Amino acid sequence: MPTPIPKKILARQHEIVADFLREIDRHLADLEVGRATEMLEIRDLADRLHIHPTHLSNTLKLVTGHAPCYFFEARILELAQRLLRDSPAPVADIAARLTYDPSNFTKFFKRFAGLTPKQYREAEWARQRQEAETVTI
Repeated sequence: MPTPIPKKILARQHEIVADFLREIDRHLADLEVGRATEMLEIRDLADRLHIHPTHLSNTLKLVTGHAPCYFFEARILELAQRLLRDSPAPVADIAARLTYDPSNFTKFFKRFAGLTPKQYREAEWARQRQEAETVTI
């Protein structure tokens, strides 16, 4: 029977996960408003947490079952979807804000959302118009 992990270590693991997610959100907020102009990498986020990237990766996998990039990509996708939905800015401008060139942004977005950014935006705007019409009826 394996030795149980002490509660102190388990608590620290959950703290690392929470801190990592908070750093992702902080960095993406900085990108959104122009305070940051380059996308951080996982090692940069580990650096901000003062831990080794391998320790970060192992801790996230142990606690959540997912690698760090899973959370980073999901948060980037959420931000991209919000910007596409709520902003009239061209897709190329949104890609640049998120430090992508338009082609790679489209590939990234389609891989995770199943639609191109333009298709997503058009579908969301059509849904919003439909909801607005339903409310006014």
